[in-house]
Amino acid sequence: MLREVLEALDPKPGQRIVDGTLGGGGHTRAIAERVAPDGVVVGLDRDPRAIDFVASKLKGMPILLVESNFSELEEVLDQLQMDKVDGLLLDLGLSSDQLADDRRGFSFHSDGPLDLRFNTEEGTPASYLVNTMKESNLADLIFEYGEERYSRRIARKIVECRREKKIETARELAEIVRRCVPRSPRETIDRATRTFQALRIAVNREMESLEKILREIPYCVRPGGKVAIISFHSLEDRRVKDAFRENSAYRSVTKKPILADTEEIHRNPRSRSAKLRVAEIAGD
Repeated sequence: MLREVLEALDPKPGQRIVDGTLGGGGHTRAIAERVAPDGVVVGLDRDPRAIDFVASKLKGMPILLVESNFSELEEVLDQLQMDKVDGLLLDLGLSSDQLADDRRGFSFHSDGPLDLRFNTEEGTPASYLVNTMKESNLADLIFEYGEERYSRRIARKIVECRREKKIETARELAEIVRRCVPRSPRETIDRATRTFQALRIAVNREMESLEKILREIPYCVRPGGKVAIISFHSLEDRRVKDAFRENSAYRSVTKKPILADTEEIHRNPRSRSAKLRVAEIAGD
């Protein structure tokens, strides 16, 4: 949703903008071109591979790359000796590079390890949860973070299967989940999607990170500055919507989320789930 993001943030020469989810660097580059030559984009990502991947592509542009979770924005700005910035972007979806990396397990067809961590040096992999959690706790996790109505059936089958053999790859888990979720005649997403979403959210503590940054943004973005957040599932979108509506530090710009247009969905099918909400930081 590059066009929509640029319209929302309206970056201008000399401004300082934070892209809290660097990913493949597409948004970062486009914003940097708008704030050049005297402005700067601070690009954050907790995935060190993302930083390494885009560093050479963005070389020479007014961009500072920092390996950090966006929830640590206040600390990052302190380290960079920056006061409040002019705008912030968060794109909460997975990048194409992460999906393509078989070492992570984000793709349901991967025979690599079932990891699902953005930074493989932090926390515990999803395979640990799948192979050690009590059935009831696993079912609760899948229901809470995946909003999966068949969570108890899935947890029961996982426990059954792991008694015979540890579940180690994304493909193995996806096949187990698909056996538990009835196929819908209007099926548009893989039946394993909600379970993988739940595990990914859990191992990366994504909800905690989002809730923390939503509290801290008003201390990091100047009054009148814009905040644009793209979410991909209802748990994230609900938290963003509530923060923008209920926290007096925000003035919501979008009454309803902005959705990807038909052309973008055709080019990038994953964008069909994207919801962009925009807010302005209120004055003192």
